[in-house]
Parts: sequence; structure tokens; C-alpha cells
Amino acid sequence: MPELKQLFDLTGKVALVTGGSRGLGLEMAEGLAEAGASLMLLARRQEWLAPAVEGLKKRGFRAEGAVCDVANPDVAPAAVARTVATFGRLDILVNNAGVTWGQPAEEFPLDKWNMVLEIDLTAAFLFCQAASKEMMKQRYGRIINIASVMGMIGTLPELEHHLSAYVAAKGGLIALTRELAAKWAQHNIRVNAIAPGFFPSRMTEKSLEGYGDALAATTPMKRVGQAGELKGVAVFLAADASNYMTGQTIVVDGGMTSV
Repeated sequence: MPELKQLFDLTGKVALVTGGSRGLGLEMAEGLAEAGASLMLLARRQEWLAPAVEGLKKRGFRAEGAVCDVANPDVAPAAVARTVATFGRLDILVNNAGVTWGQPAEEFPLDKWNMVLEIDLTAAFLFCQAASKEMMKQRYGRIINIASVMGMIGTLPELEHHLSAYVAAKGGLIALTRELAAKWAQHNIRVNAIAPGFFPSRMTEKSLEGYGDALAATTPMKRVGQAGELKGVAVFLAADASNYMTGQTIVVDGGMTSV
């Protein structure tokens, strides 16, 4: 039986993290690196990506980055190929890239609906698809899809931001996680998801500015998420500590969805 340290050790593993240049994506990437993994970070903007990669390297971690738009269907195969060319393998995929758009459902523009679905759901599927081909070759893979509690519940009626497309995409990602887990378990590829509640980020900035206190009040822990509270969950799902888990969604929301 392996010791506890071994169960959380990612030494020699390689992780590809989309949306990994800042916020929750960078936090989870840091956790994987601290556990021993090498990193390939993807982001849309060089001005965010370069400092993130440089900061990781200064800490002694193996990290590289690539600027790309995950909405482009050609990006996923190219990113996987680049990761394998750089590090020799791909063991862990974290699908974190995401966007949202707020507008009442009765007025929601089709182009914005398509944009959110393309980035939050279709791109995640394409990255899973591309990564799985390498993972099947080595008969080892760990995929972590970053969903949201918004994929499990509706938004509060008092919130000004109507998030129909985001809710649909994240709910679809949770369902996709179950389906891929069921089909790919035979290849020793585990597929799980994390559903964060409200954490400070660029995406939640406006909601927290206007409704942060109300959201905290409706949460049993009476606060929103804090920096560092997703890092350990990501490492757990990437490591051998969760070897008998697949198709699951771990909710990290201070108890919001329990009441």
C-alpha cells in the first residue's frame, strides 16, 4: 500500500492547463507544479501568460506556455502535440478556460450564446478528445473539467446578471464528464469535474461587487471562496489519491448547494 505522500505525488507527470495564466487556473496549475508536475499553460493574452510562466520558473518549476484561443477548433490538437513535443507525454488535462455573458434569456443574442457554448463546452470536449488519444497510447490519463455550481442550480432571481448560456454550458460539462468517464475508464483515463461556487475572479468581479454580501449570506459558511481553496482539490483529482474516482463532480462552494 502506498504511503500518503506517494498518493499525492505528481513527480514526472505532465499537465496541460487551459486558462492557466491567472486566477483559479493559475492557482490549480501552481498546485500541480508544487506536487511535482511539469506544466503547459494556455491563455489568450501574452501579457498575462508570460508573467505566469516566468513566476513558475522562478520557483523552480518546469513550465512553458502558449498563446491561443480555445474557441478555434484547431487549437486543441496543436496544444496537445506541443505539450508532448516539449515534455514527452501528457498525463493531466485541466479544462479551465471559460467565459460568460450576462443578459436576460428573453433577449439573449444567439452569437453570444454560441460564443459561451463554444468556449465553455465545445472547446473542453475538443481538448478531452485530443488529450485522450495520447492518454490511450500510454494507458494513463487524468482529466479535470472545471464546471460551476451554476451548472447545478439556477442563479438567484435578484441577481442582475442572467447567465443562461453559462449555466447551460457548465451543466453540459458536468454531463459530459460522466459520459467520458464511463467510456474511457477501460483505458485507465479518469474524468472528473470541480464545481466551484463564488470565488473572486475577473469573471465574478461584477457579481461580487454588487451582490457579494448577499451571496455570502446565503452560504452556510457565510463567505465566498478564498485563494488556495481549489488547489488541493485539483491535486487530489490528478493524483493517485483519487484512483477509484471517475465521473464525479466535487463541489467547492462553502455549502451553497447543500441548502
